[in-house]
Amino acid sequence: MADLAKEESAKEVENVIKNSGIKFRTYSTLGLRSDADFLFWFAAKSIEEIQSVISKLYLTVFGKYIIPTQTYVSCTRPSVYARKGRTIAFVAGNESKKYVIVYPFTKTREWYLLSKEDRQKMMDEHIDVSQKYPDIVLNTTYSFGIDDQDFMLAFETDDLRNFQDLIMDLRETKVSAYVKVDTPMLVCVKKDVIPLIGSLG
Repeated sequence: MADLAKEESAKEVENVIKNSGIKFRTYSTLGLRSDADFLFWFAAKSIEEIQSVISKLYLTVFGKYIIPTQTYVSCTRPSVYARKGRTIAFVAGNESKKYVIVYPFTKTREWYLLSKEDRQKMMDEHIDVSQKYPDIVLNTTYSFGIDDQDFMLAFETDDLRNFQDLIMDLRETKVSAYVKVDTPMLVCVKKDVIPLIGSLG
C-alpha cells in the first residue's frame, strides 16, 4: 500500500473505532511474533457492540488486508480472591502503560476441587508477591463458558524486565503448581492507530 493510501486508510480505521463509542487500545507486535503484527483490545457492554465495530473494520481498505490469527473473549467481574474490590484499569479508563502482556490462563481441575480456604491461602501468597511490583497493573477478566480458557490476563508495565521478575517470582508460589495453560504470551507495544498502520508493510 502506498504511503498516502496507508495514511488515509489509517484515518479511516481510527474514525471507525472512535465513532463506535467502545473502549479500545491498539498495540504493535511487529517483529515480536511470527503470527501477528498488531493487537486490538476492545471493551464494551455487549459482545454485539464489538462484533459491529469489527464488521465495520473489515469494510475499510485496511480491513481487506487483515487476517485474524487469535481472538479472545472475556467478561469483567469482581475477583473471588482479592482482599478489596479491584477495578479493571483499562475499563476504568486509566492511562495505558508502554507495554501490555496478554495471555489466556487456565487452572487445573484439581485446583477447583480444593477447599475455598486452601485456595484463598495460596492466592494470598500470590497476591503478596504481586504487591511487590506496584508499577505493574493487572487486568483479570473471566472467560468461563464463553471461550477456551478460564481467564484472560493483561499485565500493563513500562518495564519488561520488571514484569519478567514478577513472573519468575510467581513461578515459585504454591498456586503455580495448579496452572494448566498460560500461553501464548503476547508482548505488545502501545501504539496509536495511525502510527501503527504506518509501521506495517
